Amino acid sequence: MTLDDLKTQVAAGETDTVLVCMVDMQGRLMGKRFHAGHFVAGAWEETHCCNYLLATDIEMGTPDGYASTSWERGYGDYVMKPDLGTLRPVPWLDGTAMVMCDVLDHHTHEEVPHAPRSILKKQVNRLKNMGLEAMCATELEFFLFEKSFDQIRKEGFRDLEPISGYNEDYHILQTTKEEHVMRPIRNHLWNAGIPVENSKGEAETGQEELNIKYAPAMATAEYHSIAKNAVKEIAWQHGHAATFLPKWHHDKVGSSSHVHQSLWLDGQPAFYDKSDDLGMSALMKNYMAGLLKYAADYTYFMAPYVNSYKRFMKGTFAPTRIIWSVDNRTAGFRLCGEGTKAVRVECRIPGSDMNPYLAMAGMLAAGIAGIEEKLELQPPAKGDVYQGETGMIPGNLCSARDALNDSKMLRSAMGDEVVNHYVRAAEVEIEEFDRVVTDWEVARGFERA
Repeated sequence: MTLDDLKTQVAAGETDTVLVCMVDMQGRLMGKRFHAGHFVAGAWEETHCCNYLLATDIEMGTPDGYASTSWERGYGDYVMKPDLGTLRPVPWLDGTAMVMCDVLDHHTHEEVPHAPRSILKKQVNRLKNMGLEAMCATELEFFLFEKSFDQIRKEGFRDLEPISGYNEDYHILQTTKEEHVMRPIRNHLWNAGIPVENSKGEAETGQEELNIKYAPAMATAEYHSIAKNAVKEIAWQHGHAATFLPKWHHDKVGSSSHVHQSLWLDGQPAFYDKSDDLGMSALMKNYMAGLLKYAADYTYFMAPYVNSYKRFMKGTFAPTRIIWSVDNRTAGFRLCGEGTKAVRVECRIPGSDMNPYLAMAGMLAAGIAGIEEKLELQPPAKGDVYQGETGMIPGNLCSARDALNDSKMLRSAMGDEVVNHYVRAAEVEIEEFDRVVTDWEVARGFERA
C-alpha cells in the first residue's frame, strides 16, 4: 500500500496500528507498534531504537567485544528510517499495517554498515553498477508441533511431538489435517502482497515447506523475513508452535532454506545461453565458480549457530561437499532449469535459521568475485556426491568463524567492520555453548565416567 492508502484507511477507522520494523542480526523483526494516527501524522519519517539491537545474541543478551556499541559507549540510539515502498497490510493481525526500515547512524544519518539490510543493499548496488540485477527465491522449511510455544517452554522443551506422525513429503492427506494452519499462512501472506506460490509437506514428521515466487534480492529477503515471522504468529494463533531450528532432534531430518538465484540484464535472464549444452552463459559459469571457490568464506551467513551444523549429514538431502551438479539434490549447488531461460543455481547449504539478507549478500559477493576474477567453472559432478574428494562445507561453527575471519574477498566486498562484527557474533555463540553442560553429557557420563 502507499502512504496515502494508509491515511485513507486510518481516517476510515480500518487501520489503527503500524508495525515499524527493522531486521536484527538473527533475521527477526524488531521495532515498535505505532498508533496509526501518529504514524501518518509524521512518524513515517523516522523513529529511534537502542543500538544494542544489532549487537545481541539470540537471547537478547548484551555480550562484550563489539566495536559498534557497548556498555562503555553507553548503548545509544539508531535511527529507524521507514522504507515506504515496503508498506503493507498485515491481514493476520486486526487493523494492522507494517513497514520495514533502514537503520541509520543517529549522528550522521548514514546507513549502519553491519545492519543486515545495509549489507545486502551494498551487494545489490555493486551488481547494479555492473548493469545486473539479482533475482532470488528462498524456500522456507519448518516444523509444526502439536503444542503451543508456551506449553513447550514450560515443559522444558522435552517430549516434543510434531503435528503429524509420519513423513509427509508431498502428502495430501496428512497436509489436509494441517490446513487450519497452512491455509491462513498462504492466504494472509498473499493478501499482504507476498507472492506465495505453494506449501507442501516436507520429508519428515510435521515438516512443512513454503515457497514464494522469485523477486529482486531485496524484496526476496523482505518476503522471507516477514513470512518467517508470520508462520510463527499464525501457528501461535492456532495453538501450535513452529520452529525454524535446523535440527530439532538428531533422529529427524533437518530444515533448510535453499536459495535460488540468477542475474538479469535489461529485464532478461543473463544466465541463459541457448548455444550452451546446459543453457549456461559464460557469466553464469563465472558466477557459479565464485560461489564454489568462496563457499567456506560465507558459510557462517548460511549457518550461524552451533545447531546449524548438525544438519549437514550425508543421506539426508542436506549437503556436505562444496560441489555442483545438474538437478542433483545431493550437491551443495544444484543447477535447475538447465537448457531453458529459467536456468539458475540453487544453493542447498543454508539452513532454516539463516538470515536471508546476510546469506544472499554472501552469495552475491562470491558470485561477483567469480565474475571479476573470470573464474572457470569445473565440470558438474554426477551420481552420489556425498562421496568424493572435493572440498567440504565447514563442519562446525568454529571452522566457519575462522573462514569468515580469514576471507579477503568478504573483507573487500563488505568491509572489515562488517566482517569483524559477525566474527564476534559467531564467537559469542561458541562461547555460550562451550560453557553449558548438556543433557547428553550428563546422561553419558553421570555414572560411567
